[in-house]
Amino acid sequence: MEQLVRTVRPSKPFDPAYDPNRAANPGEGKDYAPTYWIATAGPPPADDGPVSRDIDVDVAIVGSGYTGLSCAIHLAREHGIKATVLEANGVAWGCSTRNGGQAQISAGRLKRSQWIERWGVDVARKLHVEISEAFDLFRDLIRSPEIACDPQDGGHLYIAHRNKVMPSLEAESRVLNDVFGYRTRILGRDEIHRDFVRDNEAVGALYEPDGMGIHAARLAFGYLTLARKLGARVHTSSPVLSCDQKGGGVHLRTPGGTVRARAVCFATAGYTSPGLHSLTKHRLMPILSNSIVTRVLTDDERAALNFRTHIPLTDTRTLRHYYRLLPDGRVQIGSRSAITGTDAVNPRHLDRLLEGLYRKFPVLTGIKVDYSWWGWVDVSHDMMPRIFRPDPKQALFYAMGYGGNGVMYSAQAGRRMAQMVAGKGGTLDLPIFTSPLPSHGLLTPFRRIGQWGMYRWYYLKDEIL
Repeated sequence: MEQLVRTVRPSKPFDPAYDPNRAANPGEGKDYAPTYWIATAGPPPADDGPVSRDIDVDVAIVGSGYTGLSCAIHLAREHGIKATVLEANGVAWGCSTRNGGQAQISAGRLKRSQWIERWGVDVARKLHVEISEAFDLFRDLIRSPEIACDPQDGGHLYIAHRNKVMPSLEAESRVLNDVFGYRTRILGRDEIHRDFVRDNEAVGALYEPDGMGIHAARLAFGYLTLARKLGARVHTSSPVLSCDQKGGGVHLRTPGGTVRARAVCFATAGYTSPGLHSLTKHRLMPILSNSIVTRVLTDDERAALNFRTHIPLTDTRTLRHYYRLLPDGRVQIGSRSAITGTDAVNPRHLDRLLEGLYRKFPVLTGIKVDYSWWGWVDVSHDMMPRIFRPDPKQALFYAMGYGGNGVMYSAQAGRRMAQMVAGKGGTLDLPIFTSPLPSHGLLTPFRRIGQWGMYRWYYLKDEIL
């Protein structure tokens, strides 16, 4: 059957105060966040428009970000299954067009040494192999002609913002080298300033050979083009209003009709509504992250900063800054933001991010900001992602919980979820494949009070104590 090539552009304004902990769903046909990525990606490729009638499908995927589209790609490529993707707004409306465009060799928030503490050396080594394979998959996937995402390969710098963190950074480098055989190295301040960038805060850094900057929206739009080329249908402006097990299948109700599916994959990440399904309810802690992009640097500014790299840069704060020089000569920087959606527009969050930019690069003090936005990050309660079937009696799967490190690993997560859907996930025995996303249980209503307190403790720990 010939594919539809109809694209319905969002007709409802972007809601800057949207909060996934409170909203019934992400909306229907809303405009994108005003990100640098959306402004510079060009028009989205064609999709299949909203669901307009009741339909029967084999596999339905809820969420059209990196994970959902990767799942559709790998279902088709590796298992001969043509999936149907359901998206509430425009393609990749959530995390996948609001992130920092940084691909790192990680998934979740834990370091390798913390993997060892939690699971032991043997499991940690297997998990490292999984993450390394994921980066290889990501590199291979973005070589597809459909995916023109401006990759800037070359590694990642984990930059110490104070002298007191250097011992732990050096210890982590030894663990990576000696336990995992992953060749990192420690850099001094002078080497960072000479070979990478004159970051005023940097006292040292851990260099990882795997890391890449990408154009976030072009990556997502490339995934869309490839998924539809392989036979997937991608229905935008089609939020899932309810998800119910009926008979031998799952019924997904959308405003335009009910989608009846044999199996369902949830790939909604930080935009997972509490009412989507009981198996995903309160399994993530949505955390706001804000990001800015400056005007193009002048030649004198660039020379003063000695920016010699486009690779991802991350500092060692608990509420870390992620930053880099973009290919067009702008600086992008992001960090954590407000606790609630209603507070996201408060200018103090932008002011704090600017203060971070100015501390690192004093020459940029007062520079014009051309783009400012925020988005929700899918942090799991134990800081690690899950790709899992939470109930063996229901053909429901999810892949989420990357904690801000999903740009790269989401490609592999989508592939692993496709394996599970196809009944070929029996060899996936790592904890991220064999256990559900944990819940905070009775503490759930108080999580944001705890978040408020922890943010203040992190500030004291990072900046004062």
